[in-house]
Amino acid sequence: MTVETKPTMTTDDVSDREFVKGLGLTSSTMLVMGSMIGSGIFLVSADIARQVGSPALLIAAWLVTGFMTIVAALSYGELAAMMPHAGGQYVYLREALGPLWGFLYGWTLFLVIQTGTIAAVGVAFGKFLGVFFPSVSSSHWIAGLHWVAPSLTIGPMKLGGMDVGLNTQNLMAILLVIALSIINVFGVKTGALIQNVFTFAKIAALLGLILVGLVEGRNAIAVAANLGANFWHNLHGLHPVQVGINGPMVFVGALTIIAVAQVGSLFSADAWNNVTFTAGEVINPKRNLPLSLALGTGVVIALYIACNFVYLNVLPLEGAANGATILQRGIQYATEDRVATAALSQMFGSLGAYLMAAAILVSTFGCNNGLILSGARVYYAMAKDGLFFRGAGKLHPNYKTPAVSLMVQMVWICVLCLSGTYGQLLDYVVFAVLVFYILTIAGIFILRRTRPDAPRPYRAFGYPVLPLIYIVMAIFIDIVLLRYKPQFTWPGLIIVLLGIPVYFAWHSRRPSASAV
Repeated sequence: MTVETKPTMTTDDVSDREFVKGLGLTSSTMLVMGSMIGSGIFLVSADIARQVGSPALLIAAWLVTGFMTIVAALSYGELAAMMPHAGGQYVYLREALGPLWGFLYGWTLFLVIQTGTIAAVGVAFGKFLGVFFPSVSSSHWIAGLHWVAPSLTIGPMKLGGMDVGLNTQNLMAILLVIALSIINVFGVKTGALIQNVFTFAKIAALLGLILVGLVEGRNAIAVAANLGANFWHNLHGLHPVQVGINGPMVFVGALTIIAVAQVGSLFSADAWNNVTFTAGEVINPKRNLPLSLALGTGVVIALYIACNFVYLNVLPLEGAANGATILQRGIQYATEDRVATAALSQMFGSLGAYLMAAAILVSTFGCNNGLILSGARVYYAMAKDGLFFRGAGKLHPNYKTPAVSLMVQMVWICVLCLSGTYGQLLDYVVFAVLVFYILTIAGIFILRRTRPDAPRPYRAFGYPVLPLIYIVMAIFIDIVLLRYKPQFTWPGLIIVLLGIPVYFAWHSRRPSASAV
């Protein structure tokens, strides 16, 4: 018979002492902001606008996302100050609910959440690099991966809508991932410096878009269509939603359509929790982690909402169906959903496309640096618990960084870049990501009861009301997605559940399992 030894929470962790404390409040806050701001804010508003069909509901989707994100960050602050250890959310779930739940989070994070996001952002980098260098394109194949499936040969061809192989676009993504992974081996201060520079740059780009869009970009047609009496258009009506891929079309109310549509905004605002993964390297983490979470999420959400008002100020929501100009096409009809590019092109003509492409290159570069830096710390913590490759639990002897973990992460990301499946997988884990947020915030209530005397330098703002409101809202969104987007929710659950046998396989090899 074996008995599982549950990790115990301490005010200090031996493995954390191995790290170099190189992240102050500024660097921690930049990591929060830089990990959040990728390419989503420049793209997803087009899809949200198509689903909600109302300027007011477009803003509402972002406001709800902002509220949930800030409440979650303020709640995580208590856990971060209470357990300032490498691994962050993995540690919180392990301590509150047990090692299995921590592993399932880390498993899903490694399989697709973190690595898939990095791959997708990397391909976005390659896509917008192609604006300046047309040879960088998803249609310029270097090599196809030829293998045989039942009744189907796969080369640089489509399999179920997926392009498999190496093209110049995903080659740029792979090179970016390799470069940033190697750079982050050379110390957390090096990674933090890159993160700070690029985060400042993309914040400046967003501020520039906002200021120019609100002051100089005002368009009378767009303002009349979006910000006058039409702002509340379709607010109380019913909205069509297709159930699944080929299911029936049903009509739902405003709250339900916001829950369905805000999947894009939730992902655009995600990754704020990455700073908790690096807790072992944060200076004075009991103070700086809660502060960086609050400051970082608050600033980014304000920028996101302001950007959406810029879109409404420059482009009509709908536009003419047969329009030839970007203005006439509107937010819903922005080419390839590049709504920010459409807005800048409306203001500056063809120059706007280049300005936006440059801004997105800066944004995606900085975003991936933060995600690569942070994610490796979770796998390091899992390896220390005997739940990941043993070598991933060792730090570089000179630079004190999880070099093996960074390399393992890098290899899997490169595979995802080649596979073409990461976009679909990201959709599949929307449901699962929210489940882990719900469980982690529920952990605050559990730990308040099971470990009432544990040091809590910071206590969750608005506890218990605000954390409970978040849990209710997230559960509502998950229920709505289960009902109307089963093609995304059930595969996400399967990915999580596949981790259960893997956990027990790893657990059987753990030295902490002792015979009785």
